[in-house]
Amino acid sequence: MTAARRVAVTGVGVLAACGVGRDDFWAGLLAPQPTGERRIHAFDPTTLFDAKEIKRTDRFAQISLAAADEALAQSGMPDVDPERAGVLFGTGVGGLETLEAQVVVRHEKGARRVSPFLVPMMMANSAGAALSMKYGYRGPCETTTTACAASTHAIGNAARLITSGRCDAVLSGGAEASMTETALAGFGNMTALSSTGVSRPFDAERDGFIMSEGAAVLVLEEWSAAERRGATILAEVLGSASNADAHHITAPSPGGAGAIACMRLALEDAGLQAGDIAHINAHGTSTPLNDAAEAEAIAALFGAPGPAVTSTKGVTGHALGAAGALEAAAVVLAMQHGVIPPTDGTKAVDPALPSIDLVLHEPREWTPGPTLSNSFGFGGHNGTLVLAPPS
Repeated sequence: MTAARRVAVTGVGVLAACGVGRDDFWAGLLAPQPTGERRIHAFDPTTLFDAKEIKRTDRFAQISLAAADEALAQSGMPDVDPERAGVLFGTGVGGLETLEAQVVVRHEKGARRVSPFLVPMMMANSAGAALSMKYGYRGPCETTTTACAASTHAIGNAARLITSGRCDAVLSGGAEASMTETALAGFGNMTALSSTGVSRPFDAERDGFIMSEGAAVLVLEEWSAAERRGATILAEVLGSASNADAHHITAPSPGGAGAIACMRLALEDAGLQAGDIAHINAHGTSTPLNDAAEAEAIAALFGAPGPAVTSTKGVTGHALGAAGALEAAAVVLAMQHGVIPPTDGTKAVDPALPSIDLVLHEPREWTPGPTLSNSFGFGGHNGTLVLAPPS
């Protein structure tokens, strides 16, 4: 019987409101959350693109390319047959900035003034396509758009391309830059956004999420190939799962039933038991229903006190389809540094929630072990990754 192909993480690239680049992102996760809008103010596209490229590339694709550059620089370009190298990417919305701007152009100046680049810039698959073209990867190039679970699903599916033998290396992750006036108004009018401007996951006074931009890319490789070329292996993808609540377009299923099933499926895929899990990076958006359902699901599956839980969205805000990729990157960095970032903004855990071991106030030292990264999206999309330190 052929041994299962293992999946190594050999590179991480990140751009977030709390920091551009791995090091600044990590420092941001350990610091108080930023104030004001969670845009990536420190990103300067002119360092990577000329003026013509900037005009023809939506911001979400720009930050995707920047994250991939950093990830591949850390990994070293894998020596792989281009036909066996893929790109699996996630986004919730795609090029919304371009779409909204061009709708205004058509309304104010007429149809003939609409940019001929509107369609290729707004396409949700444009970031993944740009990555495959830049690096010459001719294997599967696919985009997942399962709302806030998109990049978690993308990374899980990317790992399967390697374990199944279809690919030897895959760039995977996600990006989002959809903080347009209309999008913010829509989320605000559905009362999903915090009225106080503070993200406080699982807190008694949580009142919604803080919308943000973000991009993160992981370089995934077949383990033995990474070892042969002398790559530094940062983490291993042990398994993943995806399912649906089949309940409501925005609200999670009662009692976190879908989340429980998803986490259980991910454990089975990884060949682990609940007691093997050392840490959970929660979806933890700071919305009343989502946090309650996730806390119930964690408590039901892992008991009390269970593994250490954190929500990095206290600092990063909620980057929608990029959230899972940012959180997978946070998990890999937490393993490297031997520290779990705290759940920033949370002062008093909601007493109505079941007891979970939420990391609060200060970073917590830990012995890195198998970790779950959860993502739950509008539409009832659930995704869980199982990551582990290299061994």
